[in-house]
This record gives sequence, C-alpha cells and structure tokens, in this order.
Amino acid sequence: MKHLNKMKTAAVTAAVVLTSLAFLYFGTAGFWDIGISDRLNQRESVTNKKIYIIGIDDRTLEKYGPVNTWSREIPAKLVSLLNGADDARPAVIGFDVIYSEEADRETDDLFAAVCGEAGNVVAAMSFSFKEQPEQGADGRIVYNPYHVDYVIEPYDSLKNEVVRGFANTFVDADGYVRQAMAYLDYEGVREYSLSSQVYRIYQESRGEEAVFPAVHGRNNRFYFTYSGRPGGYSVVSMADVLDGTVNPAVFQDAIVLVGAYAVGMQDAYMPAIAHNSQMYGVEIHANIIEAMLEGKTQLPIPPLVYALAAALLCGVFYLCGEKMRMRYSAVLLAALVALDFIFAKVMYGNGRIVPVILLPVCLLVIYLAQMVRGYLAEIMRRRRVVNVFKQYVAPQVVDKISKDKDFELVIGGENRHIAVLFVDIRGFTTMSESLKPEEVVEILNEYLGLTTQAIFDNGGTLDKFVGDATMAVFNAPFDLDDYIFRAVATAWDMQAGAAAIAEKFRERYGKSVSFGIGVNCGNAVVGNIGCDFRMDYTAIGDTVNTAARLESNARPGQILISSEVYEAVKDRVEVTPIGEIPLKGKSKGVFVYQLDRVMGVR
Repeated sequence: MKHLNKMKTAAVTAAVVLTSLAFLYFGTAGFWDIGISDRLNQRESVTNKKIYIIGIDDRTLEKYGPVNTWSREIPAKLVSLLNGADDARPAVIGFDVIYSEEADRETDDLFAAVCGEAGNVVAAMSFSFKEQPEQGADGRIVYNPYHVDYVIEPYDSLKNEVVRGFANTFVDADGYVRQAMAYLDYEGVREYSLSSQVYRIYQESRGEEAVFPAVHGRNNRFYFTYSGRPGGYSVVSMADVLDGTVNPAVFQDAIVLVGAYAVGMQDAYMPAIAHNSQMYGVEIHANIIEAMLEGKTQLPIPPLVYALAAALLCGVFYLCGEKMRMRYSAVLLAALVALDFIFAKVMYGNGRIVPVILLPVCLLVIYLAQMVRGYLAEIMRRRRVVNVFKQYVAPQVVDKISKDKDFELVIGGENRHIAVLFVDIRGFTTMSESLKPEEVVEILNEYLGLTTQAIFDNGGTLDKFVGDATMAVFNAPFDLDDYIFRAVATAWDMQAGAAAIAEKFRERYGKSVSFGIGVNCGNAVVGNIGCDFRMDYTAIGDTVNTAARLESNARPGQILISSEVYEAVKDRVEVTPIGEIPLKGKSKGVFVYQLDRVMGVR
C-alpha cells in the first residue's frame, strides 16, 4: 500500500509539474527552449559547393540605380549570360525578386522570352496572408492565420514562361527564421515555394528524384538546419556578372539564386544559426535548399508522446528521489539533464525536434520540491523528537538529539552498555494512608521533582515513574561520557536532597520518608518499545532487573551499588562492603556495596 501511495504521489507530481510547465513552454519558456535548441544544433557546415548567390548589392545599385527603375533588359541580360553556352549552363536560376508589374511592354516580353527559352528559371511570387475564421472538418469554427488574402504574381507574359514559387519568409513568434513552408494548396492548385521549386528542378537536372520533407501543421511547414551563417555561401555581385568580370562558366550545373544583398532593399531577417545577426532572404533560401538536399529537415515530436515519456521519467525520478539522499538525487538530476541534452541532439540529427529544457526544468522542480519537503520534514521530525523526549530527558540531552541528523525515532532497540538507577520512597504507602490525597500528591511531587532534577543535572535519561519509584538510565539514547560515575553521583545528589525535604515534611505533617536507591551497570536493550501510536523509550534486560532488585533491598537512606559499578568508580567513592546477597529471580547472589561518600560530585 505504501508503494502504491508513493506511485500515486509520483504520478500526480509529474502530471502537475508537466501541466503547469507546459503552459510556460508554449509561451515565453518555449522561446527559451527553441533558442537553446538553436545553439545546440545549428552549426555552420556548408557542404554543397553548387549553390551560388548573385547578389543585387550596393555596387549593383550604384551602377544601375534602384531596382524598381530597372529596365527588364537587365535581368534578361543576366539570364542570357548565364545560359550563353549549352555546356556551361546553371542547373536552375531562382529569382528572389518579384516582377509583378508590367513596365515596358517590349522589354517585359524580352525578359519573358529569354526565360522561356532558357527553361531553367524560377520566378518569385508571394502570398499575402490574413487570419480569418473558417469552418473545420468537424464543423467547428477555427481561425486560420494562413488564409490567403491575395497573391502577388509575375506579370502575365513572364508567368507563362517560368516556373513560379512563392518566396514568403516565415518568422517564428520570437523573431527568428527556422521554419519554411514546402507548399500551399490555393484554389485547388498546389503551389510550391521558391526553394522547393529550385530543389525539384535541380534534382531533375541530376536525374534524381526530388523527395520533399515531411511537413506539419495546416500550413505545411518544416524546420530546417542552417548550413551557413550570413555570408557563408559564395556571393557574386550582379554587376560583376553583367560586365563580364565573372565568367558565367563558374555556375555550370549549379543552383544560382538572384536576390537582394543590400541593406536598403529591406530583405533581411534574423536567422536561427546566428542570433542577433541578420541574413538576407536569398541566403535563407540557399540554406533551405541545402537542407532539403542534405536531408537536414526536422519535425517537432508529437506533444502527447513527449508528455507521456517525460511524465514517466519524472515519476521514476520522484520515486528514486524518495529513496535517495539529496546529494545522490542531485547527481542523478545532473546525469538526466546531460542525457536530455544528448538525446535532444541525437533526435535532432534524426529529424525530430524535442524540447531541450522542459524536462530538466520539470526534474529540477521535483528535486527542489523534495528538498523543501525534506527540509520541512526534518524540522517536523526534530520537533516531534523534542516533544517526545523533553518529557523524560534532560534539556541538554534533548538539544543534542534535536541536532543529531542521524537520530531516528522508530520502534526498535539496540544493545548498549548503560548504568541504571532505581529509587523508591521508603514508607510512602504507610504515610499516605494517614494523609489527605492532596497532601500525598504534594509530598510525592516534591520527591519526584528532586529525583528528576538530580537525573537531569547529571545528564541522565528519565525512563519512567512507577508509582513512587523512579527509573533512570545513563548512556542512552546517546553516548554519555563517564556515565557510570554520573549514575552514582545522581544517587548521592538524591540522598543529599532528601534530607532537606524530609525535615520540611516532618515539621508540617509530623511524618517523613527517605529513599532506597540501587545502581547497576551492564549491557541492556534500549530503544522505543511499543506500537506506532504509543511508544515508550526504556531499557530492558538483566542489568535493569538487577538494579531494581538492589533498590528493593536497600534500607531507608541506603544506596546499594553492584560490584561492576564499584570497579568502575572505586577511586572516587567510599563504600562499605555488604557482601553477596541473594536477589529475587537470580540463581547466584550479587556482591554489593553501600555507598558512603562520593568525591568530586558534579
């Protein structure tokens, strides 16, 4: 049952932690997580040397003016130069520039004709999205953030001669680009992205099949790994190509992307590979194409699968933490966090994105919760120990126990060498018969107060009151120095204090009583004896029985100690040998001494 309760607690804890943190994960914490994933997995590794960028850079703009003022003769000339030789043509030319408006009919048609004749040109188009309510498959109204509001296409004569691809760049909520849209179904037609079209044509030129990445979401997205940082690809100024500075033959069988490469053209974004830097849109297309060529695309792991696996691991960690010391739990936590990072990296390499910090944060919360709970439990344990022992243990004993981290209040005992003292009020029964009940209680409390104070003053443990008798043990529940002498000193203090009390009650009631005391030492079983709801800390065994028999044989005002006690303290006491006396319940007699004086009483 106890294990079942722990499992239930572990399950509830894991569920609560994961649920609460999931809300954070899909909010700000999600940005932190994906940001850490970027730093863990996005590494510069341009491997495809067949992707070139012809940049419309500052030198090109200085020479030809703003792009919106260009004659279509300029891009027509570029396409002609690149395809000038049949044996030195690029595999595909992708324009990350939208030629949507007709300018000059003659040059517009020229550009369209050149592109049509080349047969390897992909021209950019763009979708304008607007969030709009739509009816889902189940009849419910849902909001589609990628509803196409309108389309910006190449002008008529050009779009009939080229392959089109939408050039939209998709920015995540944290401002970074790490996803691309593979295709979009619009008005019954599947429109592919510019990157997808360039990739498809390039693969066909090599006689290979174009295998598009798996996508997720209603807008057909996929994550991709960047291969280059800003400036990581070979970039050639468009002006250098047009004026013949660069030989077009270098682009043979390659992918050529033409696009903005100047700050003033406002086509720059924040790439996931280089936080706080900007990358031109044409470079992002280059990275997307290479990711498709190299198979470096990813999908997020299904949330339910991850949640179940994470909850299971959190539950196991919780159960382990219940059985481990906190320092071992800390080591386990560190190991699991390291494994989580390794697992995330391995999964990323295999095309799956898993949260990086969500599980470590959950584990850390569980660890901290257990640490706080353990701290509070320790405080309660100490308080419970103090409350139990302060009733029969000296204050300094209680203080030591409360500070002992290894002390446990549990049912069970241990074998210890102890000294045991029994003291009984002689003549109390006879006296009580002639006194009022309140007078009896007054006398009893006075004497028991004396015995208790003497025990506590010498560091002993008050075991119990049995009517008008008192039992004390020394060297339990913790080690006590010189404990046998402390027991003897306690007996002497009781005897000395009894004289003043006897005189007091003789004057008040005309009656007096005195003590009979017995002290023995030896091995005994000490500990908490009883049940879960009622325990008694005591000592049992022959050593205890012998001490009790010594006390019962002591005359009023007499202290009897065993030979074992005498041997331990003989250089600090004066005694009178009594000799061997028979004790009830023992087959052999016990040699005893009467204590006459104690030197150096504490």
